[in-house]
Amino acid sequence: MEGTFYSLIPAILMLVLVLLTRKVLLSLGAGIIIGALFIHDFNIIGSIQEIWTVFYEIFISDGGLNTGNLLLLGFLILLGIMTAFLQASGGSRTFGEWMKQRVKTRKGAQLMTGVLGILIFIDDYFNSLAVGQIARPLTDRHQISRAKLAYIVDSTSAPITVISPISSWGAYIIGILGGMFAANGINDLQPLEAFIQMIPLNFYAISAVVLVFLVAYLKIDIGPMRKHEDRAIETGELLDPNQNKVPGDLSDEFEGHPKGKVYHLLIPILVLVIGTVISMVVTGANGSEYDVTLLSIFANTNVNLSLFIGGVAAVAMSFIFHIGQSAPKSNLFKILLEGSKTMLPAIYILILAWMIGSIIGTLETGEYLAQLFNEMHVGSAMLPILFFIIAGFMALATGTSWGTFGIMLPIAAEVAAVTDIDMLLPSLAAVLAGSVFGDHCTPISDTTILSSTGAGANLMDHVITQLPYATIAATVAMLGYLLVGFTNQVLLSFALSIILVIIISLIINYFTNHSKSKI
Repeated sequence: MEGTFYSLIPAILMLVLVLLTRKVLLSLGAGIIIGALFIHDFNIIGSIQEIWTVFYEIFISDGGLNTGNLLLLGFLILLGIMTAFLQASGGSRTFGEWMKQRVKTRKGAQLMTGVLGILIFIDDYFNSLAVGQIARPLTDRHQISRAKLAYIVDSTSAPITVISPISSWGAYIIGILGGMFAANGINDLQPLEAFIQMIPLNFYAISAVVLVFLVAYLKIDIGPMRKHEDRAIETGELLDPNQNKVPGDLSDEFEGHPKGKVYHLLIPILVLVIGTVISMVVTGANGSEYDVTLLSIFANTNVNLSLFIGGVAAVAMSFIFHIGQSAPKSNLFKILLEGSKTMLPAIYILILAWMIGSIIGTLETGEYLAQLFNEMHVGSAMLPILFFIIAGFMALATGTSWGTFGIMLPIAAEVAAVTDIDMLLPSLAAVLAGSVFGDHCTPISDTTILSSTGAGANLMDHVITQLPYATIAATVAMLGYLLVGFTNQVLLSFALSIILVIIISLIINYFTNHSKSKI
């Protein structure tokens, strides 16, 4: 069943179940089981062995420890412990009160969070987890729902890193471009030059980021997001009270130290940021075989190791502050235990997401979607929008932007080189844009999971509340790709995308405010 229509069924089943039941672990488990049965033609023993193998290889592969996965899981535990220290020290509460005096409105708190998302552009994992940690005390004080915080974090993580050449994503993409250009005999365009020219063509990423600030400034709460925001404003409940405890939420476990200081939160987070960045530079420089440049550093950096080192340093600093605090203070063992426990739901989801990603990879779901595109006979003007749609479906089904890049970018380059070289950059940019869109819409994406974790939000609440905004940005992007396909006018299409996002936001704002005034 590999590489056929049947390879889509496990992913579709998982997505349907997760939307109908909102039980992520159950839905992921069902997708894994069905996928394993498909791989082994419904042989029970073979299917059980397949499930065990994909689970085992998360931790041990090629005869050794899978250090990348273990380091990321370890970092999540460290993040939970750091969060517990920040809560128990009174740092989170004091920082929230301190920032509330300086950022006096809900609008300002959301805008500041968006700015932080843009500034922390070097890696999507780092962005997703760090921005949520920094902004959460402030947004909590202004009664901004965790779903809204997760949306802002997620929509300024991948969309920013995918258009930043100085980032782990940018370095990865530029590396792919170099190989593709050589394979297709494209000699008049350098990879870095091409990446920079593609930035204004990434209509989804740009629209998603612009929409974040419009949503914050105009108070655009649509679909399920309105329910979350109304409840937060009216009752102060930032999470759905009917949901189970979410990762990173320790508000009920610790009463902050009465003498907590702002630096009890700021310094550990600064240590986390600085430690991670320095580690990324060092590991990237060590991994560069030839000349060490800024681009080579980000191409060869070990993100998971860097996050782990930054996490250890931040926890150590938090521990030092804990020792220095006077009684009464929280029990150290309780801080370590509760901090670790609070990240277990995110770890379970991430492990199952990796497992279904491996199953879907074995079923060659992505390759099947790519093959469908290759069999289409379409005019060159339609290439960008079709690449956007196919890449979006592929990322939605597989849960990986990077995997979609690896499959679809070479196909886009080959098709454009043969069909119409003028559509090369728009088609490549459309693949990047579609991959991020699909990534935003699926609960099995690493970035989606980590954004909800960093924000302390329920994963499915985040996915469902983000969908309407992602759809708006995707609609604008498709119109942009239609225009650039038929006119080849990059600046016109870019300007139209920005204008359309603003117009749609103003229209939604008018009708939502009008409906509120009637109530």
